[in-house]
Amino acid sequence: MSSGERRPTYYALARGGWRDYATLLHLPYTAWHLSYVVVGACLADTVAWSRLGLTVLAFFLAMGIGAHALDELQGHPLGTHISSRTLGSLAAGSVAVAAAIGIGVALETTLWILPLVAFGAFLVPAYNLEWLGGAIHTDLGFALAWGGFPVLTAYVAQTGTVRLATLAAAAWATLLSLAQRALSTPARRLRRHVVEVRGALELVDGRSAPLDRDALLAAPEKALRLLGAATMLIAASLVALRLTH
Repeated sequence: MSSGERRPTYYALARGGWRDYATLLHLPYTAWHLSYVVVGACLADTVAWSRLGLTVLAFFLAMGIGAHALDELQGHPLGTHISSRTLGSLAAGSVAVAAAIGIGVALETTLWILPLVAFGAFLVPAYNLEWLGGAIHTDLGFALAWGGFPVLTAYVAQTGTVRLATLAAAAWATLLSLAQRALSTPARRLRRHVVEVRGALELVDGRSAPLDRDALLAAPEKALRLLGAATMLIAASLVALRLTH
């Protein structure tokens, strides 16, 4: 982006062409939440790697593409030039393929996956289009849908069961996703809606430090980068553990 163009997120690319689609994927956040899928699967005593790959692919399609396309459809908050028709097609197609993958895995392994597939297909439009009067479109709804749910689904896809450790890990992902929202919501508001911040911090030693938009963005966005990287490292460490044992 040009120096005078405001970025809607810290990872947004210059507008236009393929860069709009890259921005649409919200890659740092998508990778963060796909890590929850890996964590859930690696809680199983034995990991079926092909099944884990399919589970990751399904969540990438449903969340990384489908949910984000529907989000952009609601007023183009990322400012992309992708048409509403294209966004709708991306959302419908990606969620349909994700559901087909889930059904295929269920038929080969355990039918307990089917209710989760149906619920996941419902969650994408229900959250992003604010169905039910926006009852699901809350911080807790986000955390459960894109934090706890991926952990639980990935474990069930591996084992066909749920155990206490699975629920604890789902709770961990939910809490971490709530922390993400606590940081990302004010950062997003500053980037997209605040034109200017005026003020200063008056220090106890009599000095003052200027307070502006960039200063307010620095801490939450650094924390978001670090939390996302830490979550991906946890997932990678679990994969390494399972591969060596």
